Amino acid sequence: MHIRQAVAEDLNAVLPLLEGYREFYKQPPDSQRARDFLQARLERSDSVILLAVDEQGRPLGFTQLFPTLNTVRLGTRWILNDLFVIEKARRDGVGRTLLKAARAHCEANGVDEMRLATQVENHAAKALYESLGWQKITAFEHYSLPLNQDK
Repeated sequence: MHIRQAVAEDLNAVLPLLEGYREFYKQPPDSQRARDFLQARLERSDSVILLAVDEQGRPLGFTQLFPTLNTVRLGTRWILNDLFVIEKARRDGVGRTLLKAARAHCEANGVDEMRLATQVENHAAKALYESLGWQKITAFEHYSLPLNQDK
């Protein structure tokens, strides 16, 4: 397995992974919007997509990081927004390797903190995060304000 940062030429490799990720979260399929979303990320470089591929170059999984600022710490915080591994590659260390690569990328870029969110009932993911030193935040309540619900 090899981890590398995705570039524009990886759009078709990452697209089915994003679609699988969205399906996992019970979102309706929308290949064109998913393609447009990924293409915009890759063209604008407003996120970092790390792609895991096997020895033949076939995609196994991805993670996506979005930079933001941390006013309290007066530094940078990156949000690990997405982590997905294809079903046949689960339990093979792909997710763990992607998380380690994401951490290494952030450390190399002087990032002060990483954050992520996962579903309450996603026990396998939570166990993985905690085994890598991620700490559950209990001091804050997080809220969401959905906008543009017609999309």
